[in-house]
Amino acid sequence: MRRKGSAQELLARRRRAISLFEQREFSLSVIARLVGCSPSSVVRWRDRWLADGERGLAVGASPGRPQKMSKRQKAQLLRDLLKGPMAFGWQTDVWTTKRIAALIQDRFSVSYHYTHVARLLHALDWSPQKPERRALERNEQAIQEWKAGEWKRIKKTPRGWAPT
Repeated sequence: MRRKGSAQELLARRRRAISLFEQREFSLSVIARLVGCSPSSVVRWRDRWLADGERGLAVGASPGRPQKMSKRQKAQLLRDLLKGPMAFGWQTDVWTTKRIAALIQDRFSVSYHYTHVARLLHALDWSPQKPERRALERNEQAIQEWKAGEWKRIKKTPRGWAPT
């Protein structure tokens, strides 16, 4: 597995290994220990350096696994999410990761597990939201009146530090 670090750091490590190799004082195993890699890596770097010179030590790209959705598809997904779930046939106006996974499958023919959808949304700067649970019969005006009158009467007040 490739060691982490910037391309400049990895290149500096390879150059150090080659400079130690040029000194001809150390074995490949000792060079590998000094540089912090396996002896096979030192052999690979040496062979590339002997064949191509400095250009052979260049650090190549490590792109990783290709993404399932393109940037254009992700932008379209965000536009769809802004329309709300009811626009796509769900009964409530709450996006869940399972619903979003189903939407992605339907719209883009891309399959994601619902737990990965949370990571995808986080990468798109979306955070999970939970709706507030409130009773349908809630009367905001009556609550405010109760807080202003009754609550002030029954609420304990701090007496501070004073003898009673």
